[in-house]
This record gives sequence, C-alpha cells and structure tokens, in this order.
Amino acid sequence: MRRKIPSTTALISFEAAARHESFTKAAQELSLTQGAICRQIASLEEFLSVELFRRSRRGVKLTEAGLSYSRRVATQLDAVERDTLSVMGQQGANVIELAVVPTFGTQWLLPRLKDFQHKHPDVTVNLTNRTRPFLFADTDFDAAIYFGDADWSGTESHRLMGENPMPVCSPGLLGNSSSLTAGEIADLPLLQQTTRPYAWRQWFDSQLLNVPRDMTGPRYELFSMLAQAAMHDMGIALIPPFLIQRELQENRLVIANPQALSSIKAYYLMIPERKVESASLRAFRDWLVNQAHSYSLEG
Repeated sequence: MRRKIPSTTALISFEAAARHESFTKAAQELSLTQGAICRQIASLEEFLSVELFRRSRRGVKLTEAGLSYSRRVATQLDAVERDTLSVMGQQGANVIELAVVPTFGTQWLLPRLKDFQHKHPDVTVNLTNRTRPFLFADTDFDAAIYFGDADWSGTESHRLMGENPMPVCSPGLLGNSSSLTAGEIADLPLLQQTTRPYAWRQWFDSQLLNVPRDMTGPRYELFSMLAQAAMHDMGIALIPPFLIQRELQENRLVIANPQALSSIKAYYLMIPERKVESASLRAFRDWLVNQAHSYSLEG
C-alpha cells in the first residue's frame, strides 16, 4: 500500500518557511523562487486538507495546525539528516553502535578506548547515552553497557564489574572529621540516584540502622550530577569511587565512610543474539572483558 507521505520537496519548503515565517526567506535559503515555495506550500496544504499559513499583506503567519505540524516535520527531517550523514560518514567502515550508561562511558570506558582503537584501527566505536534497557530491534545499537542483573531478553551478557558505591561528600561537609558514622550521615541531606532509588536504604540496612528519611532528598539521574551536587555542598552521595577518581585525587570529593554498598547487580556488556557472530563485536567484547578484569585485579 502506498504511504500517505507528502513530497520531500514540499516538506523541506514548509519547514524552511515555517522557521522563517517568510516565503521569501525560505526561497533564499533553498535557492528557489518565491513562487516555487508558494506552490510547494499550496500543494502540501491541499494534500493535508489543512491550512498551514494565514496570508495577509504583511506576510504569512503559521496557523495552530501549521505550528504543530512544523515542529514534527522539523524533528523528522533532522533525524533523516543525521541518519544520512551517518551513512555517508561510515563509507563502508566497520562501525559498532554502542549504548552506554553515561558516567561509566565518560569516566571509565573513554579513557581506555584509545587502546582498542590502536589494536583495531579498522573498527569505529560510536557511543550514545542510554540509562535504561531497551529493545534492540527498535534501535540501531549493536550492543549496550548497562548496570543491572543481566536479565535482558534476547541478548548474550558479559559481566564487567560490580559498582560498590561509597558515601562521598565535599571536604567542607566533612569538616575536621576524617570520616562520618552512619548515624552522622543520616542527619545530612541525602542525594538520591534516580535509577537506584533504594541505594541509601540498602546502605543504612547494612549498617543495621533504620532511617525514616532514607529515600528523601533531591534526585539526579546521572552519577556525574550527583558528584557535582556533592562537590557544591548540597549533601552526601553514594557513588562508586572508580567513577570519581579525578575528583578524589584533587580532593574535591572525599570518602565520608569506607563502608561500600554491596550488590548482586553489576555492569554488563549486552549483545543481541543476532549479533554475537560479528567479528568486530567479538573483538570489542574480548578487549572490554579483559580491560574490566585487569581493572578488578588492580583494585
């Protein structure tokens, strides 16, 4: 069945005219005549049976329907442009599209990725932030690094490392003390991690302490956000030390209590079953697992 889609030329003309709210400026941008833009807009309105612009002697103005449609069209055209540039940029290259939890990707993976590039110069690894599981069939991702229990249907999992977060804060919040007891921590503002909502409760439970306010406090989705909030004296956070090594070395953050939160969850490399035979993915998998194992031995 033929798709109910207007011509690309009409959509591009409409997007430019909507952005400028001017047929003349759209024509100049697209190197067309004003008459050509008018004809494209008219054909689009006829196709949709919807008025997109109100015309007057002073120019044109988007209708409510035109404004709504222009936002959607602009988003879709941007996506088509990104996909087109991606295909053009690959030029037959061997590319791995990797979804990765943000702070892990920035603080742990990226500093090591040069080693993989050196060993496999023919493989390009592109990183995109994803904080939660998704359906591989609905995306272009070849693999993902995420934190969880490896329960991800249709995938092959490879454990990388645990997390073991510890209470950290700014030196100012710690004051003259070398460390804080669990009771003292319970009296401080607790910074919460959105994807680990029970972290503080679990940590206090491990200290045999019941804290009614253990799930209260500002919530942040990324560990990098937690680290920034902690550095600015906004409270105390549970963060894996390996994600804030520079901050700890530069004394912008300090470990407030050496008791780590143990968890059965870990960072995993997840590869969809249909991709497990890919030579480039196997090379990346072997390299990544080896890097994680070496890091664990160093720790």
